[in-house]
Amino acid sequence: MARYTGPVCKLCRREGEKLFLKGERCYSPKCAMEKRAYPPGHHGRQAQWSRSRESDYGAQLRAKQKARRVYGVLEQQFRRYYRQAIKARGLTGLTLLQILESRLDNVIYRMGYASSRSQARQLVAHGHFMVNDRRTDVPSMQIKPGDLIQVRQGSRSKTLIKDLMAMAEERSTPDWITRNLKDFSGGILRLPERAEIDANLNEQLIVEYYSR
Repeated sequence: MARYTGPVCKLCRREGEKLFLKGERCYSPKCAMEKRAYPPGHHGRQAQWSRSRESDYGAQLRAKQKARRVYGVLEQQFRRYYRQAIKARGLTGLTLLQILESRLDNVIYRMGYASSRSQARQLVAHGHFMVNDRRTDVPSMQIKPGDLIQVRQGSRSKTLIKDLMAMAEERSTPDWITRNLKDFSGGILRLPERAEIDANLNEQLIVEYYSR
């Protein structure tokens, strides 16, 4: 499973805003954006001022990179999702975001069973979750309405899982997500509408980038 293994705080600094890639740390004073709110690198401070002169291509590239980093998807897979969105009915940009939101790791994050998408991805890769009573270790698995996601019985006694379930009780879920904290389960009721997806993502610029 290919994934980004570098320092994730640099990704937030490169985009100029918090992407909440490290869970609770992003809400604390330890967050890198609180200390160095400018792009990484030797010329980071100077680059901060060049954004006002960004070209159309630069804005499209940044929109695409931000979406990739938010969902933890590498370029080849992201491009494959875009091709899938083109073939589907409806608005290409919205369909692309719905595909990303339907990933198993994202759904687990939305259910509140992980503090970040990267933690959800790790939990799935370690086999802690089941989909429709079958154990899976594929974070990119597409979840459909009616699919049942559960914490594996053998994992429920682990301290980490117990802590995450306790944390989930304090977190709300979107209207398109369903969960049952009593039996460590959940799923999706329907695909999310645009207003229910992160507003800071600009899917139109992403479509323009790939349509060049």
